[in-house]
Amino acid sequence: MASSYERELRAVLAGSPDGVRAVTRSCTELERARAMQVVQRPFLVVRAAGSGMDGSGDLLALRGDLCFPIEVKTRADKKVYFSGQKEEQLQAMQEIGEKCGLMPLYAHRLKGVRGDSWRIFRVETSTLTGRLATLAKRIPKLPLTRTGKPHLDWDQGLPLHQFLGVVCRNSDSAGLSRLVEDALSIETESEATIEIEPKPLPAWMERFQA
Repeated sequence: MASSYERELRAVLAGSPDGVRAVTRSCTELERARAMQVVQRPFLVVRAAGSGMDGSGDLLALRGDLCFPIEVKTRADKKVYFSGQKEEQLQAMQEIGEKCGLMPLYAHRLKGVRGDSWRIFRVETSTLTGRLATLAKRIPKLPLTRTGKPHLDWDQGLPLHQFLGVVCRNSDSAGLSRLVEDALSIETESEATIEIEPKPLPAWMERFQA
């Protein structure tokens, strides 16, 4: 049975306005606008059967030439280490990514935090081409421990609203809402050019100007 957090992410990727508003409730207006781009460019999100041991992850997000197997992890701790079954899942996702030219992702949700509580990581593979190869430069790979083992570190991940801004960007001003564009274009008083009327010179200085 899918967890509530898995359903939360699924609603966002599927472009549900209510789903996006729910996860960005305590975000800034700009962060919310970036996340809302997925409403115009949603994914078909399919819940993978089984435990993800076949490399499919928990969710499959598909759109056009993009396909992401996504493993969802929800913790109260910022760092998650892989061992046992979790390590086997990671290896399976890496193998399927190499074999099929896919970019497997980990979505790490941190409990009890305000703002954007999701962070996105990619599983490093060597067979990416086209759009996926370009996107790989923008999405951080799983960080390594001191012993060189991949793990999750929430602080090093890509916030979900930024991930959506990257994968859902279009040619219309990067898809930002007109409201936010207008807000960002307002010239602040400190940036505006203020004309100051010159004051008359004192009488003793006027003699030197004559």
